[in-house]
Amino acid sequence: MKKVLIAVLLMALSVLPAGCSAGKKSESAPLKKMTVLLDWTPNTNHTGVYVAQELGYYKKQGLDVDIVQPGEGTVAQLVAAGKADVGFSYQEEVTIARTKGLPIKAVAAVLQHNTSGFASPVEKGIKTPRDFEGKKYGGWGSPAEEAMLKALMNQDNADFSKVEMVNIGTADFFSSVKKDVDFAWIFWGWTGIESEIKGIPLNFIRLRDYNDALDFYSPVLIVNEKTIEGNRDMVARFVKATAQGYAYAIKNPREAGRILLESAPELNRDLVMKSQEYLAGEYQGDAQRWGEMTALRWKKYADWMYSQRLIDRPLDYQEAFTNEFLPKE
Repeated sequence: MKKVLIAVLLMALSVLPAGCSAGKKSESAPLKKMTVLLDWTPNTNHTGVYVAQELGYYKKQGLDVDIVQPGEGTVAQLVAAGKADVGFSYQEEVTIARTKGLPIKAVAAVLQHNTSGFASPVEKGIKTPRDFEGKKYGGWGSPAEEAMLKALMNQDNADFSKVEMVNIGTADFFSSVKKDVDFAWIFWGWTGIESEIKGIPLNFIRLRDYNDALDFYSPVLIVNEKTIEGNRDMVARFVKATAQGYAYAIKNPREAGRILLESAPELNRDLVMKSQEYLAGEYQGDAQRWGEMTALRWKKYADWMYSQRLIDRPLDYQEAFTNEFLPKE
């Protein structure tokens, strides 16, 4: 009889559904929803987040990440207002925002060195900030633009009042400098590469060449300090997965470019691929790991901005950024 009872019990257990125990089904925890706000239309500065999304790095960290394009307001303002969990911003925007009391903090540098500068077709004859006088500048309406132009021109003993500011928004650089403006602020890793593809030679005033203090981090990923305080683990998981995305783009630029093109098929394939090859050497650059920032870089740029009266009080630069969420290896 004892053997019969044991046999019956074994048969009963064998028909239970897989994964069930005592009538309960195990379920994985739901993914944590997050929003990442781009600073511009999709481009190769953003590839790491698209890779992390496509290859499941975010999902593995328990995150459901929505990548959105900017709307009204600056990224710093929107992240500070809780309209996005993470945003692509710039060290100059963070510096200005924090001195105005916005509670944002940089958690990773997307590029290790500043590849941006003021560009113009060579026939415009703009080789130094002094040459900005009497010219039309095409921008997107950020206070940081006017501040940078004023500062560079002051250092070159030029008169900023002689520059005409034109808001061109996200209009194409090459179309704009043909008919509407004379020069604009560009990233060499995108528009500069495009000029090479198009065979259009540019004069390029790279900011970090003009002044060592201008080798600031651009772009950076920013988070609201309240998010850090209340969702520290979420931020750490996001940064870890994003670091994996950029590491993949560094090692596999063409495949990373393909992933970006799948998410943004409107982009020019040749431009994306050549830009990815260029940025593969810029994402981490000479840093020990992707995303790392130094206090010296933050201090030098903040001191320069204060000396040029671009901010009305010194920046507490130690509180403007953190490396704490970057993977150790």
